[in-house]
Amino acid sequence: MTTSLPTVAWIGLGIMGSPMSENLIKAGYSVTGHTLEQDKLDRLAAAGGTPAGSIAEAVKDADVIVTMVPASPQVEAVAYGEDGILANARPGALLIDMSSITPQTSVDLAKAAAARGIRVLDAPVSGGEAGAVEAVLSIMVGGERADFDEARPLFDALGRTVVLCGPHGAGQTVKAANQLIVAVNIQACAEAVVFLEKSGVDLAAALEVLNGGLAGSTVLTRKKRNFLYREYAPGFRIDLHHKDMGIVTDAARNVGAALPVGSVVANLVASLRAQGDGGLDHSALLRGVERLSGRPVAG
Repeated sequence: MTTSLPTVAWIGLGIMGSPMSENLIKAGYSVTGHTLEQDKLDRLAAAGGTPAGSIAEAVKDADVIVTMVPASPQVEAVAYGEDGILANARPGALLIDMSSITPQTSVDLAKAAAARGIRVLDAPVSGGEAGAVEAVLSIMVGGERADFDEARPLFDALGRTVVLCGPHGAGQTVKAANQLIVAVNIQACAEAVVFLEKSGVDLAAALEVLNGGLAGSTVLTRKKRNFLYREYAPGFRIDLHHKDMGIVTDAARNVGAALPVGSVVANLVASLRAQGDGGLDHSALLRGVERLSGRPVAG
């Protein structure tokens, strides 16, 4: 195994973080990880990583620190404070936050880290659990070009489309736009599914031909089985998409961009969450359309 690769600390081993960290291990990186669930630490060890009992232990000798946690409060919780990343990482380390958070949180983190000699990239991803497992994620990055170039080999072990989008916070802004497009796309697919079924059309045949034309999309390719069989095991939870729709709605308001369709879909996501479906995959937007259309809700 090569010793020239940077040592990596990975904080957050959830649906996305576990397979992503394992892909780094497969690529030859030495990965020390910390998360709150013991079974996730056991999984990391089984994959060849090193579990750590605390953030401080995980990051103290790391060249690169990657965080993959649910939202801005969690990023702030692991970054700040005497037990956090900034207080325990060595000067010169590169902190890559791959969580989906507000652009302002990323800007603030980069500024606080710079005061301690720690470099930061915001690098949220798109592609869901399948993209994480298959290492084909789209990675949108904000920060300095030199830091991006240094991190590029690591990103290439995790994703297929890797782009520096601008300064700190730019990655998160692009991710917010991504989540807007995905939510609207899922909602449109869900409405089409109910329309087709109520019209008596063979759904599998209809989705196959639709996905071969201009209506085709990565969303339809990835979620077709969810729609056909009402399988909503979370690849990306409604709770998290609700959080992301809040991010894009607020960010758009701050820059004066209208989101007429996005605002409606944000409310539909919020409605689904309020009805107890927050833990389901975001393809469960179909359940909301079924309720509105007077159909029995399956799955």
